Parts: sequence; structure tokens; C-alpha cells
Amino acid sequence: MSRRMRTMAALALAASAAGLLGGCAEAVVGGAVAGAAVVHDRRTPGTVIDDQLIELRWLHEYYNDQELKKQTHISATSVNGVVLLTGEAPTEALRARAEAIARRLPKVRRVHNEIRIAAPSSFSQRSSDALITAKVKTALFKVKVKGFDPTRVNVTTSNGTVYLQGLVTRAEADAVVEQVRRVKGVQRVVKVFEYIG
Repeated sequence: MSRRMRTMAALALAASAAGLLGGCAEAVVGGAVAGAAVVHDRRTPGTVIDDQLIELRWLHEYYNDQELKKQTHISATSVNGVVLLTGEAPTEALRARAEAIARRLPKVRRVHNEIRIAAPSSFSQRSSDALITAKVKTALFKVKVKGFDPTRVNVTTSNGTVYLQGLVTRAEADAVVEQVRRVKGVQRVVKVFEYIG
């Protein structure tokens, strides 16, 4: 089976998995967009699907926990089985509960808990973070390292801190961090990369 056929199969599976998990239209569309990048991804199509399922399962558990849902603002992002938790929780107990959900999910290899002990961020802070993420993703196209593909870097911004995930070489990671630090509004850069080669 060609890589293109595997990619199409991966997209179909991700879309049906989202439906089975009670996922909303955004999850299906998000999966399709992410699936289109599989061609450039260093992860296998199966690993990309596993990561999407980890995120969907975490979200399902999160929304079923009424206390977490009402008192926190937390996001989970999985890349190659490594889950990054960002956002805010008012207590250490809620922070730990969100991490426990991630740790018990199938195919999770590691969890980075970057949840701050604080009240949930405001809409204006989240909007600012979304703008920073967009600017960082654009800035990644300026990275000058042979063979570097900016779509291989996942960007998450929380309270002005930019978290970078993906399978990259050390040279790529260094160049990416240098570029990201120049983006207006970025207060801190945290590498959650896995290194290859």
C-alpha cells in the first residue's frame, strides 16, 4: 500500500473514531486537517491516529468530570505519545487529576504537566495566546535548516509561554527556538521536542 493510500486510510479512521467518541464536527475537521499533514510528518500514520485518539479520549474524560470542566481551563496535546497539558487549575488536586487522566490513557508514553495553579485564563488572554501561536507558526517558515519542514513542529501557547513539540534534530530545535524567541508577545519558550538522528 502506498504512503498516500495509508494517509487516506488514516484520515478515514480518524474521522470515524471521532464520531464513535462522540466528537464534534471540529474534531473531525481538525483530524482531517492534521491528517493532510501526515505526508510531511515524521510520525507514522498510525502514530498520528494514536495521538488524535489520545487527545479525543482525554477531552472526553475531562468533560465528563464536572469539577474539572467547571473550574479549570486545560488543554491536552499529544505528539508521538507524549502528552503536554497546559492551562490553569485553581488547586493542585485538580491539576493532578487532569494529569492522572492523561497517564491512564492507552498509548501515552509520557506526560508533561505544565498546568499553572491559577484561575482559568480570560477570553482576552486566550485570544492573545491564539494570536501568538499563529505568529509563531508563520515565523517557523523562516527557519533556515536544510530539510526542515515547519509543519513538523506543534505549537501551543498558554499565558504567553510557547511550547514546542515534534520529532526534530537538535539543529532544527535550536534554529526553531531562536526564531520563536523573536516573535512579539512570546514571554518564554519551552521545548518538549523529541530528538532524532
